[in-house]
Amino acid sequence: MHDITALERKYFPMISTITNQNPLVYSCSGCSSAAQMANYLALQLDRKGIAEMSCVAGLGGNVKSIVRTALSGRKVIAIDGCPLACSKACLGNHSLQPDYYFELSVFNVKKRGHQDFDKQEADAISVLIQQQIKSFEKTPHPLFNDEKIK
Repeated sequence: MHDITALERKYFPMISTITNQNPLVYSCSGCSSAAQMANYLALQLDRKGIAEMSCVAGLGGNVKSIVRTALSGRKVIAIDGCPLACSKACLGNHSLQPDYYFELSVFNVKKRGHQDFDKQEADAISVLIQQQIKSFEKTPHPLFNDEKIK
């Protein structure tokens, strides 16, 4: 399999859906500081090539191409800024459950209106999320381990 070029992505967008095996990432992107942090964290996963960010608003709005991407069978990461879990709910509307789910209050992120998020806090959480994703990928599922059945 070859790497997909930017030109191929532009003119043949379905190629990336078919060949890109990175998980999809969806995030809250509301107006609170926590929501904006969730969006920032998803963007970081996208920019570092760990995941491909997709549009949760398009998923919630039933945009056909975005729903098709969500249902493509790739692993899914969801990041929500608060316990309202809007991203997770948008996925659930299409009978999807995230393979990796992060809700930022678990990291003691406070939801504040009319304020920006703390970038240092976000960068520290980004490292933790990346570590957790990598550890999930390395942990074999108990039904699919390499041990021979005796």
